[in-house]
Parts: sequence; structure tokens; C-alpha cells
Amino acid sequence: MATADIGLAFLRIVIGLTMAAHGAQKAFGWWSGPGPQGWRKAVTAMGFRPAGLWALVSTLAELGGGTFLALGLLTPLAAAILVAQLVVIIGQVHWPKGFWNRNSGYEFPLALAAGAVAVALIGPGALSLDKVLGIAFDDTVRLGLPVLGAIGGLAALAVPRFATHEEAGSARG
Repeated sequence: MATADIGLAFLRIVIGLTMAAHGAQKAFGWWSGPGPQGWRKAVTAMGFRPAGLWALVSTLAELGGGTFLALGLLTPLAAAILVAQLVVIIGQVHWPKGFWNRNSGYEFPLALAAGAVAVALIGPGALSLDKVLGIAFDDTVRLGLPVLGAIGGLAALAVPRFATHEEAGSARG
């Protein structure tokens, strides 16, 4: 086994588990996270409608995509899901605050996205479930899926958000 495989597994696991931990904060309230109700309120405050759907999608993207990336399972798909989520995170929350993380800028989510793209382009390596299960992706897929993920994230930012009747009523009254 080459040291490059160990390095790639390390990168994949750290990025994947970091994202999965953020998803667990949203899903279960672990590590001082908001939990599902708190996350839904945050998603509502960010203007995503329907908030319940977007809260679920973002939680599953982080928890599922992160876990799959850490395991090296369906690696380009996992990376694409994380890229989509990170594009939304950057565009919705961090972009207006500039680059630096100390100002809540996009430095940290950009680094995670870059790592996910790098793993997708290189492949999962020898220490992955993809390798164990004989799952291989050609270069077109390894490049195309993260690109589609970025496009999907941009589309999620561009989709008009409509308040439900219940939300519109509580806003008026």
C-alpha cells in the first residue's frame, strides 16, 4: 500500500467526518447542535421554503454525504452531494462576510469543498469501500458529478422561495 493511499484516506475521512458531524448536530442536536427543530427554525430564518424540506435535505446531505465520503463509498456521488451543500452554505451564509473564517467568511467551507472535489477527481484510493466492492468510476463521472453538485447548489440558491399559508399567516399576525 502506498503512502498516497494513506494520505488520501486521511483526507477523505477528515472531510467526510467533519461534514457528517455537522449533519449530526442538525439531526440529533449532538455537540451543541440545534437539533431538528432548531435547524428548521434556522432554515426558515434564512428564507428557504418549504423550510422542513430544505432542513431535511441539508441534514441528509451533510450526514449521508459525509459518511459515504469517509467510508469511500460511491465517492464521486458523495463528493457531489457535499459540494452542493457547501455551495449553498457559502452562498447563503458566508459569502457576504468575506473570505476569512474569523469573520464567519467562506474560508472553511471552501476548504472542505476543495477537499471533496480533490477526492472525487483522484478517486477514493485503496483504503475505501469502493475499492473493496470493486466500484470504479471513469474520469468523466469523477469530474462531472462534482460539477453537477456545484450547479445543483447554485440552483438551490436561485430557486424562488414561497412561504406556506401557515408561515404567511404567522408573519402577518
